[in-house]
Amino acid sequence: MRKIIITIICIAFSFTITNAQEKLQINPSISSIKWIGELTFHFGGHDGFINFKEGYFIKTGDVLTGGEFIIDMHSITNTDIKEKRGKNSLVKHLMEPDFFDVEKYPFAKLVITSIEYFEDKSMRIHANLTLKGITKPIRFNATPNYQEKSLSTKFKIDRRAWNVSYKSKIKNSAISDAIGFEITLKL
Repeated sequence: MRKIIITIICIAFSFTITNAQEKLQINPSISSIKWIGELTFHFGGHDGFINFKEGYFIKTGDVLTGGEFIIDMHSITNTDIKEKRGKNSLVKHLMEPDFFDVEKYPFAKLVITSIEYFEDKSMRIHANLTLKGITKPIRFNATPNYQEKSLSTKFKIDRRAWNVSYKSKIKNSAISDAIGFEITLKL
């Protein structure tokens, strides 16, 4: 009987060790989110950055299996407008209720729900994105760099799904319904 109990404890212990999860904290100061808003009928648009407040990956065994990332919406910047007044005006507008309503929703969140791996070491990430209090599933491809301890991705979302509802009054300068993101996460 004693051997059976010891065997069960050893099996349970080895199962716990092989399936142990580890949190890998990102470094928000060297991770980045670039946003891109394009015009519908012309080339061009606006772009800038938003900062991560915090975040982590979940590593199970040798692979990433999840994660959660908090985005500080107060950190929105613009990089394409050179004139200070125009830059400040755009950033202020992006924080208003018809865009990101930052006073009411100061943080956005991305929660990785699952990751598929491909032979070329790239991955498809399934996640839930919460923006303006609305959570919707998204998926996108990403490329890890294990030597640099980083992960990079590019994807677009339909802003209307998250009630980012600004409509341009000038038809030929209409803003696309897509918002692009170029993200680099570094540990």
